[in-house]
Amino acid sequence: MRVLYIFPHPDDESFGPAPAIASQIRQGHEVFLLTYTRGGATKVRHTYRYNIEQMGNVRFGEMLDVAKVLSLTGMTVLDLPDSGLKELNPIEMEDITEQHIRSVEPDVLVTYAVHGISGFHDHLVTHAIVKRVFCKLRTEWIKAPKRLALFTLAPTDMEEGKFKLHTSTDSEIDCAVPVSVEDIQKAAEALDCYKTYQKVIRDAKVLERTGDTVYFEFFQEDYNPHVNSIFYALPEE
Repeated sequence: MRVLYIFPHPDDESFGPAPAIASQIRQGHEVFLLTYTRGGATKVRHTYRYNIEQMGNVRFGEMLDVAKVLSLTGMTVLDLPDSGLKELNPIEMEDITEQHIRSVEPDVLVTYAVHGISGFHDHLVTHAIVKRVFCKLRTEWIKAPKRLALFTLAPTDMEEGKFKLHTSTDSEIDCAVPVSVEDIQKAAEALDCYKTYQKVIRDAKVLERTGDTVYFEFFQEDYNPHVNSIFYALPEE
């Protein structure tokens, strides 16, 4: 099957979902990634004395390496304003998103859960845009995605990293994807590609927090107990 991940920034695909992505690719699924920005506005740029454009170019180069490591089927990185998605006309963002979805024809869309995990406004805008387009396409396009899966975290007793993260309750989570040691290693290699972000990765305890299971909510679906694949019960073409 075919899945399209949509996130606002470079590294969003690796800060949690990467083991599931590696698992899906290992199982023979086609995995595509759309990223709205090049992430140039990050405060990390000040460490390297880069301006926004320079930092964006560096992070785009890091993403190209990630695409190779994960063996993504396809990747598109746009240059919308990092940290500025809330100022854009949402209709224009929806049009861009719809056009890309129509070109990829995914069975499943994936983006952030409503809380955006970090709560950052670019994450929240992305959730709203993707959900709006998904609902629109389901009413008018015979090839519309069959499911919207929302990447999330489950509550944990482990000590959090430097950053406060939002989670979904057990009743909100529909899918718990078990990942292998091989998948986790692929995720680690993807994170290593973000050479300018290594301190952030360590502070966030990314792989420790993700562990051996990646969690998703399914929009307007309810599975209890959790299923183990974002493709569960979807009809084969």
